[in-house]
Amino acid sequence: MGRMDGQNYAPKGKPAPVCTQGEFLVGVIGLDHGHIYGMCNGLTEAGAVVTRVWDEDGAKAKAFAEAFPSAVIAGSKEEVLTDPAIHLIASAAIANERGSIGLEALDAGKDYFSDKPPFTTLEQVAEARKKVAETGLKWFVYYSERIHVEAAVWAGELLKGGAIGELVSLRGWGPHRLSAEKRPAWFFEKERYGGIITDIGSHQVEQMLYFSGASDATVVSSRVGNLKHPEYPGLEDYGDACLTTDNGIPCYLCLDWFTPDGLGTWGDGRFFLIGTKGYIELRKYIDVAASNESDNVIVVNDDGEQHFKVNGTVGFPYFGRLIRDCLDRSETAMGQEHTFRAIEIAIEAQMRAERIR
Repeated sequence: MGRMDGQNYAPKGKPAPVCTQGEFLVGVIGLDHGHIYGMCNGLTEAGAVVTRVWDEDGAKAKAFAEAFPSAVIAGSKEEVLTDPAIHLIASAAIANERGSIGLEALDAGKDYFSDKPPFTTLEQVAEARKKVAETGLKWFVYYSERIHVEAAVWAGELLKGGAIGELVSLRGWGPHRLSAEKRPAWFFEKERYGGIITDIGSHQVEQMLYFSGASDATVVSSRVGNLKHPEYPGLEDYGDACLTTDNGIPCYLCLDWFTPDGLGTWGDGRFFLIGTKGYIELRKYIDVAASNESDNVIVVNDDGEQHFKVNGTVGFPYFGRLIRDCLDRSETAMGQEHTFRAIEIAIEAQMRAERIR
């Protein structure tokens, strides 16, 4: 699953098919980020079958086909796009190329599932919105830090159940291990990865919209900087932002690429939900200095202090809902405007950010 290396982090859950074998077929275009393995794990566990894969790098395509034996290596991108049996195109291409692949997918009559960030500019978001409106097709995004983390899934249920009263504020912490020697060249080119808030900050923004129940948020302030990596001038190794949701929830997110090698996973990702009657802390990937087990949920409220370990108990309902949304033309996995607005807010925060140093 790539516990030490975030770019190859690919969670696996329990099979929970929502369709019959062969009813929902997936084609893959672009293997530049290892998240594609997590995306396809989630889809296949929900009953999808990956039938074709294409990447310019033949070695990457071969490795993917070994992991997903149902996938035939295509001779071209067009071969995947024009396959009439395929329902959905999934892509983890270079970040600034994901939008154009999505436009091609929708033009070919397919729904689309992109790694995050799905876009790096506001113009790309506008083009995608227009294409979705024209075609009636769906554009999904792999905001994995909520949809592929059982602790985050369960936190949503706890919040709905009133475990901490009414929500007061949200705080997200997204540290990552850099592992610079393992990163491709594009990772250090801001035009291609979009900047730290656009990239890993989009996870945090999506969670803030979801947990708050908001449809929008404004950027109060934001900062980015390359604090300690002058050898990579295009890298932003730190970023933070303050947001206020349209229903009045103050939010703060903080991101960095400074995870030390001594940590037992790629990043000590945390999320805090503060309410009128308590708070929830998510220790997503490790219970640091106590256990390497992921999906720790800490609840403190009027009933006392509780520590729940939910790994392997909650599942990942997003993927089954995605499949049913494609087959049924419903909208249960994630609202389309929510999907777009989350990345749009992240890009806005990125564009407005004060440069540190």
